[in-house]
Amino acid sequence: MEIEPGTLRDLLDYDPETGVLTWRHRPCGAKNFNARYAGKEAGCLLPIGYRQLTIDNERFCAHRVAWAIHHGRWPENQIDHINGVRNDNRISNLRDVSHQENHRNQAIPKSNKSGVIGVHWNKRLRKWRAQIKIGGQQKHLGCFNCVADAAAARAKADAEYGYHEFHGRAST
Repeated sequence: MEIEPGTLRDLLDYDPETGVLTWRHRPCGAKNFNARYAGKEAGCLLPIGYRQLTIDNERFCAHRVAWAIHHGRWPENQIDHINGVRNDNRISNLRDVSHQENHRNQAIPKSNKSGVIGVHWNKRLRKWRAQIKIGGQQKHLGCFNCVADAAAARAKADAEYGYHEFHGRAST
Protein backbone atom coordinates (compact mmCIF):
# COMPACT_ATOMS: atom_id res chain seq x y z
CA MET A 1 0.00 0.00 0.00
CA GLU A 2 1.33 3.41 -0.88
CA ILE A 3 0.51 6.50 1.12
CA GLU A 4 -0.89 9.49 -0.75
CA PRO A 5 1.77 12.13 -1.47
CA GLY A 6 -0.42 14.73 0.31
CA THR A 7 -0.30 12.62 3.47
CA LEU A 8 3.49 12.38 3.14
CA ARG A 9 3.62 16.19 2.98
CA ASP A 10 1.63 16.33 6.24
CA LEU A 11 4.15 14.04 7.95
CA LEU A 12 7.46 15.15 6.43
CA ASP A 13 9.31 18.17 5.15
CA TYR A 14 11.55 17.64 2.12
CA ASP A 15 14.37 19.96 1.10
CA PRO A 16 15.00 19.35 -2.62
CA GLU A 17 18.35 21.20 -2.44
CA THR A 18 19.83 18.94 0.27
CA GLY A 19 17.66 15.86 -0.22
CA VAL A 20 16.91 15.68 3.51
CA LEU A 21 13.54 14.50 4.81
CA THR A 22 12.62 15.68 8.33
CA TRP A 23 9.69 14.72 10.51
CA ARG A 24 7.10 17.47 10.92
CA HIS A 25 5.55 18.43 14.25
CA ARG A 26 2.34 16.48 14.75
CA PRO A 27 -0.87 17.88 16.24
CA CYS A 28 -2.03 17.25 19.80
CA GLY A 29 -1.84 13.71 21.12
CA ALA A 30 1.62 13.08 19.67
CA LYS A 31 3.68 14.57 22.52
CA ASN A 32 6.10 11.63 22.70
CA PHE A 33 6.58 11.59 18.92
CA ASN A 34 7.19 15.33 18.77
CA ALA A 35 9.69 15.26 21.63
CA ARG A 36 11.64 12.44 20.04
CA TYR A 37 11.38 13.01 16.26
CA ALA A 38 9.89 16.38 15.19
CA GLY A 39 12.45 18.44 13.27
CA LYS A 40 14.90 15.55 13.02
CA GLU A 41 16.03 13.71 9.89
CA ALA A 42 13.66 10.88 9.04
CA GLY A 43 14.75 7.28 8.74
CA CYS A 44 17.99 5.44 9.11
CA LEU A 45 20.87 4.64 6.82
CA LEU A 46 20.96 0.98 5.75
CA PRO A 47 24.27 -0.90 5.39
CA ILE A 48 23.77 -0.95 1.59
CA GLY A 49 23.74 2.88 1.55
CA TYR A 50 20.07 3.73 1.09
CA ARG A 51 18.03 5.66 3.67
CA GLN A 52 14.81 3.98 4.79
CA LEU A 53 11.95 5.23 6.92
CA THR A 54 8.88 3.67 8.50
CA ILE A 55 5.39 5.15 8.33
CA ASP A 56 2.45 3.26 9.87
CA ASN A 57 4.63 0.14 10.27
CA GLU A 58 5.46 0.14 6.55
CA ARG A 59 8.99 0.68 5.26
CA PHE A 60 9.74 3.16 2.49
CA CYS A 61 12.91 4.09 0.65
CA ALA A 62 13.63 7.77 1.28
CA HIS A 63 14.40 8.43 -2.40
CA ARG A 64 10.92 7.23 -3.41
CA VAL A 65 9.29 9.32 -0.67
CA ALA A 66 11.31 12.38 -1.75
CA TRP A 67 10.15 11.87 -5.34
CA ALA A 68 6.51 11.50 -4.27
CA ILE A 69 6.57 14.62 -2.10
CA HIS A 70 8.32 16.73 -4.75
CA HIS A 71 6.29 15.59 -7.77
CA GLY A 72 2.96 14.88 -6.04
CA ARG A 73 2.93 11.30 -7.33
CA TRP A 74 4.82 8.09 -6.73
CA PRO A 75 7.46 7.15 -9.32
CA GLU A 76 6.24 4.80 -12.03
CA ASN A 77 9.49 2.83 -12.19
CA GLN A 78 12.78 2.68 -10.31
CA ILE A 79 14.52 5.74 -8.93
CA ASP A 80 18.08 6.09 -10.19
CA HIS A 81 20.61 8.07 -8.16
CA ILE A 82 22.37 9.73 -11.08
CA ASN A 83 25.70 10.18 -9.28
CA GLY A 84 25.55 6.70 -7.75
CA VAL A 85 25.46 7.94 -4.13
CA ARG A 86 22.57 5.99 -2.64
CA ASN A 87 21.72 8.45 0.13
CA ASP A 88 22.01 11.60 -2.03
CA ASN A 89 18.30 12.29 -2.36
CA ARG A 90 18.48 15.78 -3.87
CA ILE A 91 15.76 15.98 -6.51
CA SER A 92 18.38 16.94 -9.13
CA ASN A 93 20.09 13.59 -8.48
CA LEU A 94 16.95 11.45 -8.84
CA ARG A 95 15.27 10.20 -12.00
CA ASP A 96 12.36 7.83 -12.61
CA VAL A 97 13.66 5.18 -15.03
CA SER A 98 13.04 1.62 -16.15
CA HIS A 99 15.04 -1.25 -14.69
CA GLN A 100 17.05 -1.45 -17.92
CA GLU A 101 17.83 2.29 -17.88
CA ASN A 102 18.83 2.09 -14.21
CA HIS A 103 21.37 -0.60 -15.09
CA ARG A 104 22.82 1.68 -17.75
CA ASN A 105 24.06 3.89 -14.92
CA GLN A 106 25.78 1.44 -12.62
CA ALA A 107 29.19 1.64 -11.02
CA ILE A 108 32.03 -0.58 -12.11
CA PRO A 109 31.91 -3.86 -10.16
CA LYS A 110 34.48 -4.18 -7.38
CA SER A 111 35.62 -7.45 -8.98
CA ASN A 112 36.57 -5.71 -12.25
CA LYS A 113 40.31 -5.97 -12.91
CA SER A 114 40.62 -3.96 -16.14
CA GLY A 115 39.40 -0.67 -14.70
CA VAL A 116 36.81 -0.42 -17.50
CA ILE A 117 33.27 -1.74 -17.25
CA GLY A 118 32.59 -4.35 -19.94
CA VAL A 119 36.28 -5.05 -20.59
CA HIS A 120 38.14 -8.13 -19.36
CA TRP A 121 41.27 -10.13 -20.16
CA ASN A 122 40.70 -13.27 -22.26
CA LYS A 123 43.40 -15.73 -21.17
CA ARG A 124 42.90 -18.11 -24.07
CA LEU A 125 43.27 -15.43 -26.74
CA ARG A 126 45.66 -13.31 -24.67
CA LYS A 127 43.70 -10.20 -25.63
CA TRP A 128 41.39 -7.67 -24.02
CA ARG A 129 37.74 -8.43 -24.80
CA ALA A 130 35.06 -5.73 -24.87
CA GLN A 131 31.35 -6.50 -24.54
CA ILE A 132 28.08 -4.79 -23.70
CA LYS A 133 24.68 -6.04 -22.58
CA ILE A 134 21.79 -5.04 -24.85
CA GLY A 135 18.26 -6.25 -24.17
CA GLY A 136 19.56 -8.86 -21.73
CA GLN A 137 22.00 -10.31 -24.27
CA GLN A 138 25.79 -9.93 -24.24
CA LYS A 139 27.11 -8.36 -27.44
CA HIS A 140 30.74 -8.98 -28.36
CA LEU A 141 32.50 -5.75 -29.38
CA GLY A 142 35.89 -7.22 -30.24
CA CYS A 143 39.22 -8.43 -28.92
CA PHE A 144 42.12 -6.01 -28.66
CA ASN A 145 45.86 -6.04 -27.96
CA CYS A 146 45.66 -3.17 -25.48
CA VAL A 147 43.12 -2.22 -22.85
CA ALA A 148 42.82 1.34 -24.24
CA ASP A 149 41.49 0.05 -27.56
CA ALA A 150 38.99 -2.21 -25.78
CA ALA A 151 37.93 0.72 -23.57
CA ALA A 152 37.41 2.90 -26.66
CA ALA A 153 35.21 0.23 -28.26
CA ARG A 154 33.16 -0.01 -25.08
CA ALA A 155 32.84 3.81 -24.79
CA LYS A 156 31.62 3.99 -28.40
CA ALA A 157 29.02 1.27 -27.69
CA ASP A 158 27.94 3.03 -24.47
CA ALA A 159 27.16 6.16 -26.48
CA GLU A 160 25.51 4.21 -29.31
CA TYR A 161 23.19 2.27 -26.98
CA GLY A 162 22.29 5.16 -24.67
CA TYR A 163 24.24 4.29 -21.54
CA HIS A 164 24.46 7.12 -19.01
CA GLU A 165 27.68 9.16 -18.96
CA PHE A 166 28.31 8.02 -15.34
CA HIS A 167 27.98 4.31 -16.21
CA GLY A 168 31.13 2.51 -15.14
CA ARG A 169 32.17 5.13 -12.57
CA ALA A 170 34.16 4.04 -9.54
CA SER A 171 32.07 2.33 -6.84
CA THR A 172 30.89 4.57 -4.01
